[in-house]
Amino acid sequence: MIQAYNFLASWQLFPEKSTYEYGERPKSGIYKIESREQKKELAISHNWVTLENQAFAAQYRIMADGGLNPFEDHALADHAQTIFIDSISFEIHFYKKGEAILHIVHEIMPNGYLKITQQGVKDDGVAYTNTEIFHKQLSVLPYSASVSGALIKPNEEGMIKHKALIAMEEQTNMQLNQIRKQIELLALQAQEIQKRKDLSLMIYNAKLSFKPNIGQTYYLYEKKDGDHLLSLVSPKEWGAAGPFRKFVAAVRLLADHTWMEL
Repeated sequence: MIQAYNFLASWQLFPEKSTYEYGERPKSGIYKIESREQKKELAISHNWVTLENQAFAAQYRIMADGGLNPFEDHALADHAQTIFIDSISFEIHFYKKGEAILHIVHEIMPNGYLKITQQGVKDDGVAYTNTEIFHKQLSVLPYSASVSGALIKPNEEGMIKHKALIAMEEQTNMQLNQIRKQIELLALQAQEIQKRKDLSLMIYNAKLSFKPNIGQTYYLYEKKDGDHLLSLVSPKEWGAAGPFRKFVAAVRLLADHTWMEL
């Protein structure tokens, strides 16, 4: 079951990124995959809320040994087969009376999202393809995956609980994203301070023949002997005969006595 590792999580639906040729379009949903190592078994639960605020849940268990195994809900299928292509994709095939009735492909995309493609046949015999995109939840929701029934009828309690869990996830994810952005901003600020510090150390170790003034622009050069020189004269004013190996940067002295590259 090592290949299933990347899939074992609770995944939250991106309704706006999903496409449906059959069935109602949900406005929210949770897809959860769990494993039972000793039995080589996957437990899959799918909870969703329709645009009319009806809550549904589909849950089943399936062997993940690559073989054709009896399926627990005969109303849906007689047999099922789970095949892991690699560590980022696996397929489930459902059969009834010897015929393939549903094909589900799970794929981890390069951006880390889970793409689930369902291919089946409608009641009128027309083939359909539904594609759903999920992102991994930062916390694990306490949905049970041990119920053997394939479908639970909508009820008020389930709808309230599901909506509350979705709201909780949205709020905590929003707060975590805000904190993540603050951390990224602090990291950028720290890099900028470190850059000013390194530049300042280079300048204070350079040859100075005058007292720099705060807010004034100066020019830092590397001399031919490897030392540095701070000058009021720009590279254009020096011309090609300047007493330096190369021009490093135009700099300005700040009020805190650090130097900023312009």
